[in-house]
Amino acid sequence: MKLADVSPPGQTVVTGSLLFTAEDIITFARKYDPQPFHTDPEAAKNFVFGGLCASGWHTCAGWMKMFIAYWAKEHARLLAEGVEPPKLGPSPGFKKLQWLKPVYAGDTITYSVTLIESRPLMSRPGTSINLTANQGVNQKGETVLRFESTVLEFD
Repeated sequence: MKLADVSPPGQTVVTGSLLFTAEDIITFARKYDPQPFHTDPEAAKNFVFGGLCASGWHTCAGWMKMFIAYWAKEHARLLAEGVEPPKLGPSPGFKKLQWLKPVYAGDTITYSVTLIESRPLMSRPGTSINLTANQGVNQKGETVLRFESTVLEFD
């Protein structure tokens, strides 16, 4: 079975929602993006965002966390139905990454993926490349994150 059989091009799949707590924002930022507006709630008030907000990389990591959890459930569901799940591999990259709005402490971001196209790789028989559009939307319905990604699929 191919990914396009599970999720046809153009169909958006919600992969999950993630609450961004102040503690999570600060913990991630201290390790990976230690700017004051990500690590210090008081100092963050004096920056352009006006308050503590998540690193864009944290929001991307949230997308990946939700996708992996979604795919694990989908994989198990297909197996339970007697269907061999698509064999997805690594991603060769992404493009058009946009952090459109800050993600503040207390925001819940709902992530989704839309398959745009799937095509065989001529250079690697038995391998396809899938192009996806991905996003995160906050509880107000505002898109906070958007990017395109590719993922390899193996026969």
